[in-house]
Amino acid sequence: RQEHARSVIDRSTSMSQSLQIGVLIVLAVLAANLPFANQRLFLLGPLRQPKALGWRLLELVLLYLLVGGIGLALENNAGQIAPQGWEFYAVTGTMFLTLAFPGFVYRYLVHRRG
Repeated sequence: RQEHARSVIDRSTSMSQSLQIGVLIVLAVLAANLPFANQRLFLLGPLRQPKALGWRLLELVLLYLLVGGIGLALENNAGQIAPQGWEFYAVTGTMFLTLAFPGFVYRYLVHRRG
């Protein structure tokens, strides 16, 4: 019976981690597209003129760091944090840019008729 109880606990813990990973991925998709979805600077207030690409890229970098920090906190909660080299940040940064592509296309490449 104890083995069965441990098995159930182990499965519930892994499901919780799977859910955390899924939520982190959804959060990353939303955060990557957020700079292109609105004209507010850092979500604080509207600008008098359209937001420049440089501001959008700065927001993108800051949101990447925020999502990374949340991921780091989740990893710390699950156990010991694994050390990461520059390769990890290069891959996750390019993945974040790839996730931002739909927002970029919507903002700059889709021609609206009106």
